[in-house]
Amino acid sequence: MKAVIMAGGYATRLWPITKSKSKPLLPVGKKRIIDHIYDKIIQFKIPVIVSTNRRFEEDFSEWISGKDAELVIEETKKEEEKLGAVRALLMVAKKVNDEMLILAGDNLFSFQLDGLLGYYKKHKTAVTALFDVGNPELAKRYGVAELNGDRILNFVEKPEKPSSTLVGVGIYVFPRKVTGILEEYVGTNPKSDNLGDFLSYLCQNEEVRGYTFDNGNWYDVGNPDSYIDAFKIFMEHSLSEKANIDSLSKIIQPVTIETGTKIIGRSIIGPFAYIGKNCVIENSDVSDTVVFDEVVLRKVKMWRSIVDECCEIRNLELNSSIIGGHAKIQRGE
Repeated sequence: MKAVIMAGGYATRLWPITKSKSKPLLPVGKKRIIDHIYDKIIQFKIPVIVSTNRRFEEDFSEWISGKDAELVIEETKKEEEKLGAVRALLMVAKKVNDEMLILAGDNLFSFQLDGLLGYYKKHKTAVTALFDVGNPELAKRYGVAELNGDRILNFVEKPEKPSSTLVGVGIYVFPRKVTGILEEYVGTNPKSDNLGDFLSYLCQNEEVRGYTFDNGNWYDVGNPDSYIDAFKIFMEHSLSEKANIDSLSKIIQPVTIETGTKIIGRSIIGPFAYIGKNCVIENSDVSDTVVFDEVVLRKVKMWRSIVDECCEIRNLELNSSIIGGHAKIQRGE
């Protein structure tokens, strides 16, 4: 068996942050999103393959250094060229020619994978992981499983009237024979790029079972709100020894403050703040917020926001904002 982390998307709903960063590489405290996924896999000693695109190849090559994993690169550099998850998975499946544990690279979950893998070994048929979101309105955002016992009869993407609140969480286990079915599907549906649509097709041709995770947390990091929400659940407190924190400043756990950053004056950082490398935060309040490297904040109050690298912001209050890289914003003194 091989584990495949799908990380080839361009995450347009998180632009401008993800114009220069792949979503799976976004920080969640000290770790990145993909670290949380990788850490769940390596205990099983399964070879790991990361499927990504040429645009972010260098970033993933840096991430993969020292890890027991390899990259498969699709030849695309922008949203309009992307293969999509289905065709990207077919490219990987042909290469590995083996059973596959497939995981979306932008999902965060607290549950362990041993139950799912044990279930697959028992039944030796295609399995998709499910999670009960408990709310029909919320279920409309995802792929919803129609079940008879554990057997999935149909899988409907973003239904107007969900038949249940059991949704797919972007984790699948496929036997080797699914590669042929995947190739057949791509041949007849060349523009389809959603694995949920392929799962629906698979249900009509093969036995597909659902394995429900009935405890823990799961987040599909699809937009800024879900990123901040997931960040608050999964981050761990971490202060770099090479960060300089003024005695007048207050740190409210949990926060992550990276090396080279200076927290100056009567600043309040946290709870739930990530401050990247070499930032300067002066007389500012920052909570529920992600601040990337080399950002300067002076007399700023910021809540539930994301600030890309190399920005400078002064004399402002920001709430639920996304600031693109290299921006300079200020209000008069």
